Amino acid sequence: MSMLAIKHGAINLGQGFPNFDGPDFVKEAAIQAIRDGNNQYARGYGVPDLNIAIAERFKKDTGLVVDPEKEITVTSGCTEAIAATVLGLINPGDEVIVFAPFYDSYEATLSMAGAKVKGITLRPPDFALPIDELKSTISKNTRAILLNTPHNPTGKMFTRDELNTIASLCIENDVLVFSDEVYDKLAFDMEHISIASLPGMFERTVTMNSLGKTFSLTGWKIGWAIAPPHLTWGVRQAHAFLTFATSNPMQWAAAVALRAPDSYYTELKRDYMAKRAILVEGLKAVGFKVFPSTGTYFVVVDHTPFGHENDVAFCEYLVKEVGVVAIPTSVFYLNPEEGKNLVRFTFCKDEGTLRAAVERMKEKLRK
Repeated sequence: MSMLAIKHGAINLGQGFPNFDGPDFVKEAAIQAIRDGNNQYARGYGVPDLNIAIAERFKKDTGLVVDPEKEITVTSGCTEAIAATVLGLINPGDEVIVFAPFYDSYEATLSMAGAKVKGITLRPPDFALPIDELKSTISKNTRAILLNTPHNPTGKMFTRDELNTIASLCIENDVLVFSDEVYDKLAFDMEHISIASLPGMFERTVTMNSLGKTFSLTGWKIGWAIAPPHLTWGVRQAHAFLTFATSNPMQWAAAVALRAPDSYYTELKRDYMAKRAILVEGLKAVGFKVFPSTGTYFVVVDHTPFGHENDVAFCEYLVKEVGVVAIPTSVFYLNPEEGKNLVRFTFCKDEGTLRAAVERMKEKLRK
């Protein structure tokens, strides 16, 4: 879709990368780290100061105290953290539960590991966890649940009650949780909860996060996995043969970023809530059925009022005839049929871009 955007001169509200830059104080720290000669391989599991900064941030966010040396592994983005976790802890034939729709790397990585993927679908309007379905799917054969909150692509945040239910079922059935929390600082309408912070869950959870979304530096690819030593061992075995080590100077800068004052996060949230309001109100005015987004920088809509056969056909029409890019959500499901009525827009763009996209749709999109 991003290539189509370039080809047709379309406004790209598809792929989730900001069209504005990260903060100067972090970029300056990277430049300084390069000048200081931090340009050779970094230590495999992370530059010591970054591991410490991650542990400090995690304690502030969750109250959990983790050992930066034994329980944190720095990876090349959260996507590598996911891959290292899955490849390091899942054996061929292991059963893993995912909640559809899901970030497309989950299914790909699980298939590389030879996992048996079991999907549970979250459905509009609120994408609530179907608890009875989870109870009937989880069993002693389940090795892990792959969780994402705040959730891409829907913008859903798992509630405390939902997370407590997942936690109790995992403890009862001795199941691991791999929790992707890259959008934790983009939690708008409710508090983000790390499942690792719930009673009995730290010892069975790998918490994965990254710098990119929070600091608008997606191209740096700095991520991490936090887990107790017996799970970290598996993550590091895989990480050693995936990337071995992550960009050295960017890690020094990431440590500076993670020590940003709380005011940075407050301002980030305020900016994104303003962007969300522009896009959501605009999409409603255009005629979409818009589903609530309580976190991330994505919003999912029902495109069916416009009469196209499915999400792919609608997105192709939108980019070629209207000049706006969205992502068809069928790619985020095990069964593409389940996503055929939905498309995803992103609001990680400057306000002028968002308004221009809304105007194009108001002008050219016809029911």
